[in-house]
Amino acid sequence: MSETLMWLTGGAAAYLAGSVPFGFLLAKSRGADIRTLGSGNIGATNVFRSVSKPLGILTFALDVAKGYCGVKLIPPLAVWIVGGTCESMALPLFCGAMTVAGHNWTCFLGFRGGKGIAASAGMLLALAPAGVGIAFAVWVAVFLAARYVSAASITAAVTLGAAAWPLYCARHGTWFSGALTLLAALAVWKHRSNIARLRAGTESRFDFGKKKDRPTP
Repeated sequence: MSETLMWLTGGAAAYLAGSVPFGFLLAKSRGADIRTLGSGNIGATNVFRSVSKPLGILTFALDVAKGYCGVKLIPPLAVWIVGGTCESMALPLFCGAMTVAGHNWTCFLGFRGGKGIAASAGMLLALAPAGVGIAFAVWVAVFLAARYVSAASITAAVTLGAAAWPLYCARHGTWFSGALTLLAALAVWKHRSNIARLRAGTESRFDFGKKKDRPTP
């Protein structure tokens, strides 16, 4: 019973932590509703493009931090609240996944959230740093070559899903590598609208220049 309660406590706390919509809140501090600007997404890229570069960078950092905390802080907190022990990777992975789920389907914005790339990066940085390093190198290469954030994110997700098997299967088991692959597949699925725009040639390239003045909301 205590183990079940520990998982329920950790999952609920991780979901609520992940649901904090930092991009929405930071844009709101500038009087903007990020859901009505640009792509309508609450993530860092849209905040960077549509509201403010510094706020976009801060959104990214906070989203990464909540994914990381979902793995490193919430599981031991749940164990401390309920009592008992948890020495496997299962609870941290579950709490990290629930943090990403909270980000993607936040209860504070009608269960519509971001695409989960930054939150997933923070979660995976805590769980699988070597895989994240490889995926990040791929992200940078694709981004610099094409200047599409979406294409870089999709390629990095696929890379991580593939790299999880040789890197972690022997150490943590098939279930762990399979879970990382499923999370990578979720990230790709959340980019399905971007994939459609990439195929149609209408996806926006990242502009390093001066941001155009946004219309007053």
